[in-house]
Amino acid sequence: MGKVTGFLEFERELPLKVDPITRIHSSKEFYLDFPEEKLNRQAARCMDCGVPFCHSGCPLGNVIPEFNDAVYRRQWKKASEILLSTNNFPEFTGRVCPAPCESACVLGINNDPVTIENIEKEIIEKAFLNGWVQARIPSVRTGKKAAVVGSGPAGLAAAAQLNQLGHHVTVFERDDRVGGLLRYGIPDFKLEKWVIDRRVQLMEKEGVQFRTGIEVGKDVSAEELQREFDAVALCGGSTVPRDLPIGGRDAGGVEFAMRFLKQHNRKVAGDIAGCTITAKDKRVIVIGGGDTGADCVGTSNRQGALSVMQLELMPKPPENRDHSTPWPQMPLILKTSTSHEEGCQREWCVLSKEFVKDEYGKLKALKIVDIEWIKNKESQRMEFREKEGTERELPCDLVLLAIGFAHPQKEGLLSALGISLDEQGNVRSENYRTNLPNVFTAGDMNRGQSLVVWAIAEGRECARAIHDYLS
Repeated sequence: MGKVTGFLEFERELPLKVDPITRIHSSKEFYLDFPEEKLNRQAARCMDCGVPFCHSGCPLGNVIPEFNDAVYRRQWKKASEILLSTNNFPEFTGRVCPAPCESACVLGINNDPVTIENIEKEIIEKAFLNGWVQARIPSVRTGKKAAVVGSGPAGLAAAAQLNQLGHHVTVFERDDRVGGLLRYGIPDFKLEKWVIDRRVQLMEKEGVQFRTGIEVGKDVSAEELQREFDAVALCGGSTVPRDLPIGGRDAGGVEFAMRFLKQHNRKVAGDIAGCTITAKDKRVIVIGGGDTGADCVGTSNRQGALSVMQLELMPKPPENRDHSTPWPQMPLILKTSTSHEEGCQREWCVLSKEFVKDEYGKLKALKIVDIEWIKNKESQRMEFREKEGTERELPCDLVLLAIGFAHPQKEGLLSALGISLDEQGNVRSENYRTNLPNVFTAGDMNRGQSLVVWAIAEGRECARAIHDYLS
């Protein structure tokens, strides 16, 4: 593959970024251009592995060594064809995927892994720039009609695949614009929204119909959906946020992360003039140490927060891979995102005890306590206990709850259709089919809160199951 000795000659290198002081005044992506010569060197680091574990690390099964080889040989069109054969939206995953493929890279056993994610992004952007990505209009139509409910990554992938198979596809989205989590949950500084619009316009040219501002189950009844379409794909996501039911939860200034992020994204898009939830001139605390929490950190800094602190219940992860997550698993290591680089105090092993209100009912502090994790000798499970004498109050004006999502919204379409749910509250399915023979599901609504790349993979497989049913 490529240059056999490339991994011995070249070090891992990624594009440079605009400095944090400058970029927090903009909502645009901030990675600088990466010269083609450097890309060729990075692709040359891909080894001639006997078993390329990156294949299994990627939920989409991307044929990574082959497109790396094409990049090394400067065969960019070939690289784009290989990439698009397994991934409908590499422009999304090349920007926001946590790259489990890189965690599984064989070179990563004792060296820095290949920069697969960045190479993927550069391939697709070069393909768009050179006009290689064109609308592919199916030459034959089956006459079958499929509805896709939800236009996030799973819904878009299912719609794209079903359309290419010749079915007439209509995508329903209850928000004003197409994109779901991609548009409203991920900040523009990670994924500018023209990237979504470019792909949606292409899908429209290919024949996919998008109907926005329509909540299925309300504006369109479940009966009408069943009557008008031969098959339905439920891809509405896991949208019910996990709450933190502690004292003072009703304090003014305690908000769910997604509500905060969605407002900011709508403001950046020009859909609203201002945000009712803002971090400007406020002491912000983000509860939750995941990617959504980090997005809240970056957004708060861009809104002009006085200070930002991020709290995590779990212990601080190690800086390097340890025995608990051996290769080729995705390692549990300390992740410092670009948002953290922009300014954030981080605390681990902290339990939130109470939201402290002032006399007007507004948030003035968060009461916390340090904890330690110990293994229960009987159950062998890890449990935490509070450390005596560590309880304290953190002054704050805004707390953002970024502690994940519980399950999809049950009221409305799911209840109207009579869809069976599993123990976690997600849609119960077998091979993506629900308890109704013509209703299928994919993405977070099916598997629970997960990654964008998993949503795309499930959308593709759901489309395959629907096609088998319609055939």
